[in-house]
Amino acid sequence: MTDKILVLTTCAGPDEAEALARRVLERRLAACVNLIPAVRSIYHWRGQLEEGAETLLLIKSRRDLFEQLRAEIERHHSYEVPEVLALAVTDGSRAYLDWLDHELK
Repeated sequence: MTDKILVLTTCAGPDEAEALARRVLERRLAACVNLIPAVRSIYHWRGQLEEGAETLLLIKSRRDLFEQLRAEIERHHSYEVPEVLALAVTDGSRAYLDWLDHELK
């Protein structure tokens, strides 16, 4: 088991996603963020079934930075309740994991 995490969030569009990605990268809360455009989401919201196009962010970080990362996402996100899910990275390439450590605060 590593101390690395993959954090998932979605944004309403590519501009918001890029701004959020740059924000967490500049603060060294993430070492890398992948933006996957044109994700189609279907979900329950306030008793209704909703759907829409979103941009998915895959944020590579470390467990001890999660609370700061979560707060930064929530503070600058357009959604009332943004998705912020942290998935544990159980293993990975040693060189990549070392690179992550070097790039994070």
